Amino acid sequence: MFTGLIEEVGKVKTITYLKDSAKLEINCNNVIGDLKNGDSISVNGACLTATDVTDSGFTADVMTKTLELTALANLKIGDLLNLELAMKFTDRFGGHLVQGHVDAAAKITEISPSIEWTKFQIELPNHLLKYVVPQGSICLDGVSLTIGEIVGQLVAVWLIPKTLEKTNLADKKVGDLVNVEVDLLAKYVERLSKGGQSND
Repeated sequence: MFTGLIEEVGKVKTITYLKDSAKLEINCNNVIGDLKNGDSISVNGACLTATDVTDSGFTADVMTKTLELTALANLKIGDLLNLELAMKFTDRFGGHLVQGHVDAAAKITEISPSIEWTKFQIELPNHLLKYVVPQGSICLDGVSLTIGEIVGQLVAVWLIPKTLEKTNLADKKVGDLVNVEVDLLAKYVERLSKGGQSND
């Protein structure tokens, strides 16, 4: 479980594509101080397992299903990655409940900077719209954000300069894909309202 508060921005060092997976080697400095082999870590919002931790970063395997569901399939060497270690029960809970189970990859349709904030808009897949509300929570590339506006399938958040400084969202361009995880509590509420029946 994560909170969506990014601890460090790492960088893709190598990508090795295998028959049914990919191996990511990620350069970073801060998170490795508390990261061990076998630990979970959020990489752009996707929960991965660190398989080899070194003095300069770590390696993680990405399964085919994860590549299909997320924007990790589009990574290139040198790309920036939002990193967050799994939360501790003793930590302050500053974001919202994030599982690291990405629901979809969504396209950025607008980035409008201003002095005090930057509007960041994505086109959310239709099947996820029922889980979002204005002032509700959404996770984009692992970053816990508050929804500011919903117009049709377009969902907008406003990023303060500190968020842009501490995450890879400042490096994004219109047309890029971001990993989206909608609010876990909204999914549970929906299932309970249906008496535990399937959402399909």
